[in-house]
Amino acid sequence: MDITKMMKQVQKLQQDMARVQEELAYKTVDASVGGGAVRVVCNGRQEVLSIEIRKDAVDLDDLEMLQDMIVAAVNEGLRKSQELAASELSRLTGGLNLPGMPF
Repeated sequence: MDITKMMKQVQKLQQDMARVQEELAYKTVDASVGGGAVRVVCNGRQEVLSIEIRKDAVDLDDLEMLQDMIVAAVNEGLRKSQELAASELSRLTGGLNLPGMPF
């Protein structure tokens, strides 16, 4: 096996992965709960970009329900974001589970 060729392949993989991770900042997923009462948008870097709450979801007598819906929507959005990142990065590695990789 040619070590020089292997090192070039590793460098290319690192460059491609850096590019994909940068692109993930611009790809979004959304999650909603409560029939769309709470909607969260996250990017592929597991950052919450926005939270939308319908007016009819706000019941001052039951704020705990709204809080629970927000938590559920954020968690679902982050889960989808992680799946997006894993899917994008696994295309580069051919599905290999490399140690230290963010998926």
